[in-house]
Amino acid sequence: MNTKVIYIMGVSGSGKSTVGAMLSEKLGISFFDGDDFHPEANVNKMKLGQSLNDSDRWPWLEAMHSFVLKQLKTGSVLIACSALKESYRDVLTKGIKEQSIWVYLDGDFDLILKRMSERKGHFMPNELLASQFETLEVPNYGIHQSIAGTSRDIVSQLISKIKMEKSEFGLVGLGVMGKSLSRNLAGKGVVLSLFNRYVYEVEENIAINFIGQYPELETAQGFQNLSAFVESLARPRKIFLMVPAGKAIDEMIDTLMPQLDPGDVIIDGGNAHYKQTERRLQRLKSAKLHYIGTGVSGGEEGALKGPSIMPGGSAEAYDLIKGYLERIAAKDVLGSDCCAFIGKGGAGHFVKMVHNGIEYAEMQLIAESYSALRWGNGLEPNEIASIFENWNNGDLQSYLLEISIQILRKKENDNWMIDLILDKAGNKGTGSWTTIAACELGVPVPTISAALFARYISAFKDERTKSEQSYQTAYQNNLIDPEKLEGAYRLARIVNHHQGIHLIDAASQQYSWEVKLSELARIWTNGCIIRSKLMQSLVIVLKTQSRILQDPGLMTVVKNNESAMVEMVASTAMNRIPIPCHTASLNYLQSYVHEQSSANMIQAQRDFFGAHTYERMDDASGKKYHTVWTES
Repeated sequence: MNTKVIYIMGVSGSGKSTVGAMLSEKLGISFFDGDDFHPEANVNKMKLGQSLNDSDRWPWLEAMHSFVLKQLKTGSVLIACSALKESYRDVLTKGIKEQSIWVYLDGDFDLILKRMSERKGHFMPNELLASQFETLEVPNYGIHQSIAGTSRDIVSQLISKIKMEKSEFGLVGLGVMGKSLSRNLAGKGVVLSLFNRYVYEVEENIAINFIGQYPELETAQGFQNLSAFVESLARPRKIFLMVPAGKAIDEMIDTLMPQLDPGDVIIDGGNAHYKQTERRLQRLKSAKLHYIGTGVSGGEEGALKGPSIMPGGSAEAYDLIKGYLERIAAKDVLGSDCCAFIGKGGAGHFVKMVHNGIEYAEMQLIAESYSALRWGNGLEPNEIASIFENWNNGDLQSYLLEISIQILRKKENDNWMIDLILDKAGNKGTGSWTTIAACELGVPVPTISAALFARYISAFKDERTKSEQSYQTAYQNNLIDPEKLEGAYRLARIVNHHQGIHLIDAASQQYSWEVKLSELARIWTNGCIIRSKLMQSLVIVLKTQSRILQDPGLMTVVKNNESAMVEMVASTAMNRIPIPCHTASLNYLQSYVHEQSSANMIQAQRDFFGAHTYERMDDASGKKYHTVWTES
């Protein structure tokens, strides 16, 4: 991991501690004073005005070096340390030279002595200061900074100079998510280069202007020239793409590839289709470049404060970038990162796609519960919010339920905000991709598909308005039992998660991705949109069972709530209130728990008109049979 250690060096009295503390605040990097690492014997010797010799300094330098190595595992670090000799600096940078930035505070003897004599408690005898200058071996590398000026001026100049260093991580695309992820990375001490395209009079100086808005980005470099951006990055380069999925990704890769070196890493953080990720991975692999397709969930706030991150590709590539992704991820209840290697190939983007499919259904289930209470019971939004709040205080707690409560309590003047929003739902493709993938893999996901088609039918607002007039449709306003509704919602959520996880498991086996379902559920317990108490329980369930409807504990919940769902589906049908996701969940469950289905009739029909053959119940060999159904 290419985090940085910035050493502020110079003789005593050059202002290392003052400059280091101010620089730390500006850069958002932890600051430590090297003097604090001296053993007691060294401290007592210096109090007596005696110079330290090399035998005194080696334990001190080794202690600092060990501390820095540990600190770099969590982020960049800034150390004020005299480090007067090259041999001392060799100890401090052993094994981390590429991660080390040296800042030499340059001032002459008279200036430093004058300043020290003016500070109470900081006066140093001429002899001791003179010995420091005699020991000093000025480095012929690093940043040399004159101390002739105010501390504020010195720090300002240093920030500009530090920006000239190679950045450890690059991000392309400063849309909503890109900006939030940039701030998250910078806030964790990552030195960034940011690129956004240049469009005359439309997108100009986006990166530079963005950097100027936030203090945590003070060390970041902004670019609208891609070649300069690439050149600003330390090798192996790590470039996070936050650009729209599809053609834009391929165009960016086409432009980047000739400018990269073997071993560099491209990370695609958008909602790319997993098959495209597989194709791109193979293409870059042939050029000896690494490619990571990673899902990022949590929206704008999650990206800033800690998203759930789902990287897939090669384990080798993940090792190069995991420190950055894990550092900015949300934390689970035990404090572990909500980020881990998902699996090979397109696994990362596949699980994000299914995450969004589950999300579609979770949103639709809440919307259907709202409509049942609003149109079936005639409740006001704030009354429904109170019911949802009771649900959310128990086992049904989820992020989506939490935000729905806030939505239902929001007013604009005297109007409920929810009533001012046009009932036409948008979608960005991941829901349809989930349904298509399920069809390709032969996995039934009717709850997720029902949510997708509910969005599609909502788009036909004008046609629905005309049809209501033609059919004279009206809600019957028969009371819906809130307790039955709660039970139906509880059961439908389990069915929804069962379908999504079944699909991921099937894809993992089909493509040999080796996705660990329990670990995936853990990553989804915080940061992502579908985080919930149910997801927390699935971390345990999925350690032994990939089909959650087969888990004994969840089977009990299902059995206890099935009758409530049956009554709710019937009641809403009588009220002419459509609840497609709940209905699809009930139909799926009732199909899933019956050994006998109606598929024998389907097979007979297929054999009748197409001679497609069938298998027999009384022959387990798998032999195919055909019947002549009509007499000639």
